[in-house]
Amino acid sequence: MTLIYTDPLFARHQMPPRHPEQSARMAAVLDALAASRFDGLERRTATPASYEAIARVHPSSYLDRITSCIPETGMIALDPDTHMGPESWDAARLASGAAIAAVDAVVGLEAPNAFVVARPPGHHAERTTAMGFCLINHVAVAARHAQAVHGLGRIAIVDFDVHHGNGTQDIFYDDPSVFYGSTHQSPLYPGTGAAGERGAGNILNVPVDAGTDGAAYRPRFRDTIVAALEDFRPELIILSAGFDAHADDPLGGMGLVEDDYVWITHQMMDVAAQTAHGRLVSVLEGGYDLSALGRSAAAHVGALAGV
Repeated sequence: MTLIYTDPLFARHQMPPRHPEQSARMAAVLDALAASRFDGLERRTATPASYEAIARVHPSSYLDRITSCIPETGMIALDPDTHMGPESWDAARLASGAAIAAVDAVVGLEAPNAFVVARPPGHHAERTTAMGFCLINHVAVAARHAQAVHGLGRIAIVDFDVHHGNGTQDIFYDDPSVFYGSTHQSPLYPGTGAAGERGAGNILNVPVDAGTDGAAYRPRFRDTIVAALEDFRPELIILSAGFDAHADDPLGGMGLVEDDYVWITHQMMDVAAQTAHGRLVSVLEGGYDLSALGRSAAAHVGALAGV
């Protein structure tokens, strides 16, 4: 059984009109997952991540600074791309809490895998900087929780968003217990993710050109990310599941389609089966064409669930 974690609060995170990271993204994914083939999946809510859980990733100085900015009404801009409304911080804490709950369920063998449908996204949030629509780095919080609470040693985070997850790389750059592998269009925001950025040998960046389609992408992913995971032998795989490398997405220029996301998902499930007792948690990141996002997320979850 694949678990789905979501909550109505995520739709109440405010962004400016016509901003690409809009609440309609939630509706697009949840509408796609309302199809009858997903009727057997269990939907769950979660509780917000604790201060302690978030502070394993983001220092208290950052948490104090950002919570002091929460507006009572309207919204504020933390940078030209990243905004907060009155419920944005609550939504971000809940998104991290959902990722934690998914880890608890998967490590506890309640289900082999889970998909977290949440916003704001997280992979651009560095240790001390909110950016790229992101306030808290949810996959990083989930990885540290898996280590601190469940005693897992080797965690792998794989990011197939069209944008490099600079925040995740920043957080784990010198930590060989966490593998971070990213495929991303280059050049593109945020400008990080060069192949030479290797951390403690635990960082694997695979920059790809604009226009890269599935036929070109799949062998590169298999020969780099999959091969590295087989060597690393993670005890848990966490996916930064961005669907903005889709050919229809307005914020990227790659050419993946739904079948490519099915293929990526199966590759990750195969590695998880080999090294991690099948344990895999997927967390929504980008995806800004609503139709493509819905179709891609449904393809991803369909592969996770085998439906």
